[in-house]
Amino acid sequence: MKKDEKAIIRVVIATGISSVVTQLLTIREFLSQFQGNEFVIALLLFNWLVLGGIGTFFARLVSKYLLKASVAALAWLSLLLASFSPLQIFAVRVLRDQFFIHGSSVGFYPTLFYTLLTIAPYALLLGFVLPYSLFVLRVERPDYSGARIYMADNIGDVLGGALFSFLFVYFLTPMQAVFGASLLLLVCTFFLFQSDNRFSPLQLISVSAVFAVLCLGVFLEMSSLTPAEGKLVYYKESRYGRITIHQDHEQMTLFASGAPMFSNQNISMAEETVHYPLSQLNTVRNILLISAEGGMMEEIALYGAETIDYVELDPEMTSVQFQFGLLKKIPGLHVLNQDGRAYLAKTDKMYDAILISLPEPDTFQVNRFFTSRFFELARARLAPEGVLSFSMEGFDNYLAEPQRRKLSSIYNTAEEYFKHILLLPGQRVFYLCSNEPLRSDIPGLLAEKGIQTEYISGYFYGNLTRDRIEYVTGLIDRTISKNHDYAPLLMRIMFSQWFAKFSTSPTSFFAVLGVLWFVYFLRITREEFVLFSTGFMTMGSEILVIFAFQIFFGYIYFQIGLIITVFLAGLLPGAWAGDRYRVRGKSLLAWTDLILLVLLGLLACGLWAGGDRLPVVFYLTFGFAVSLACGFQFPVALYLRGGDNPAATRAFSADLIGAAFGTLVTSVVLIPYLGIFMTIFCLGLLKLTSVLVVVKS
Repeated sequence: MKKDEKAIIRVVIATGISSVVTQLLTIREFLSQFQGNEFVIALLLFNWLVLGGIGTFFARLVSKYLLKASVAALAWLSLLLASFSPLQIFAVRVLRDQFFIHGSSVGFYPTLFYTLLTIAPYALLLGFVLPYSLFVLRVERPDYSGARIYMADNIGDVLGGALFSFLFVYFLTPMQAVFGASLLLLVCTFFLFQSDNRFSPLQLISVSAVFAVLCLGVFLEMSSLTPAEGKLVYYKESRYGRITIHQDHEQMTLFASGAPMFSNQNISMAEETVHYPLSQLNTVRNILLISAEGGMMEEIALYGAETIDYVELDPEMTSVQFQFGLLKKIPGLHVLNQDGRAYLAKTDKMYDAILISLPEPDTFQVNRFFTSRFFELARARLAPEGVLSFSMEGFDNYLAEPQRRKLSSIYNTAEEYFKHILLLPGQRVFYLCSNEPLRSDIPGLLAEKGIQTEYISGYFYGNLTRDRIEYVTGLIDRTISKNHDYAPLLMRIMFSQWFAKFSTSPTSFFAVLGVLWFVYFLRITREEFVLFSTGFMTMGSEILVIFAFQIFFGYIYFQIGLIITVFLAGLLPGAWAGDRYRVRGKSLLAWTDLILLVLLGLLACGLWAGGDRLPVVFYLTFGFAVSLACGFQFPVALYLRGGDNPAATRAFSADLIGAAFGTLVTSVVLIPYLGIFMTIFCLGLLKLTSVLVVVKS
């Protein structure tokens, strides 16, 4: 059995590597298909973990009645899993336009079921394979430790996260990365077939067929990205997301992670973005652009500014913009490839105008540019007569309540730092913020400066009447709360707006989850509840750390990839130590729960003292310590439950289902509705309940 054992452990590690790479690539695919909506990440991870938990739960039943545990069966399952990786990526890309109208927005429930459908085969099989590997090992060694399989899987997870974050994402396309990760699993499966001299022509043909599928995935990469309309003229996988350019006749549109960002024919947006704020200034010397619109540079050049600092996080984005003429290089232009908010916090340069061209604040990353702290930074970097400009989605005649709340919250937040705010409605609602009076007669101001425009001169007076400007200003509700870093009200409003757009409500979804949660709690043991709460807290803490890191340091992929890997890395030494000292039983569960509570308290204190003053190592140390304690608990809980096959499957399931609920509830409910500190309190309350359950048992 020694030879088989080594081959099985290699397959478990390779499965961990392949599964993490596939999961991260699937997340990026869904972000590209659903325009970077972070709520999609929560839905995807929730479905992934729940399906994995279901697959784990059924592993014992299937192995007992349908598919007896054997090395050969494990090899066939691993072979099937390797083939599912490229098929899943293709399914996400191709089926989107089959289920939904091309280019249309998709509601919450269709998104939920679409993610569930496309990942179900892979996630169910992945959840099934891990405990099944343990059952195979226990055929000849009934006392084989479940913790050893847990640790082997974790080794693979950490390696997969590191490979993706620090290698694959920089040098490989998605299908090339799938090929690399799945090829390793395929090779390990090949040797698993050979481990007991069972290799046959059928197995050789099957391994060759899966290899052909992986190769075909790489070959068909570009064709799977071809748009339904027009043609794909540029494609690049940046470390920050996917960049594509679609050409339809003479119009070229740049997409970043599936969202249209630039067009060479959107003259009206370019003119509004530039001339609305700059027309207010008597002298324009220094301009700061945080992102940009196609055609902006030509309009800015009319003002003869001395310097134009263009801040764009992704260097690939700026490169392709200039390459395809979406942006023009003009005198005084300086391109700064860094996070816009981080730049404002560090620079001492003063600007006459700060122009923000960002999409709707429907992600935590974008929301941080519309909080109280950001407006404070912007005001500090503006000259006394300077103007801050940004825009939100516009409306025709009717303003839905969620959108009104969004516009009001942003207005109330900016008003704390600027004496004058002018709202100009249209296809976008523009905010002009200054400490000097602002004029709404934009064509008149441009005429005084001798600046000619195509769109504003001909259509402004017809579209932006005084009554319309007064109407949108009168819709502002001064009682709506402000948007803060620690309490992102806009995220809650955008979530509500998503439902309102499709006349649906999240109430029924969360009601069903609540019932399932309650029924699950009635059926689990105390030890399983500890694992459930630990999985919940681990994923909740990971979401918290990533969100806090985005707020204070900007979206820097090196560190975020490192955070994800660190949250995986601590599980291995924790599981090793837990397996070694598991005989001490319940007292260890109670003590590790208390340690987790202390760690949450330290995180809250650190953020309260000033999250932007904390070094990166603080967040990494917190993540590693949390995962260390969580990894420690698994073998202890498994030992207390007897460690047999039923106990192993229920323990794996409890951990996965807890992680699923932690991901969804933290992302969609706790942080948007309660804020950072109340989220920490809720996670701590769940862990405190776990302590009481252990102590009183």
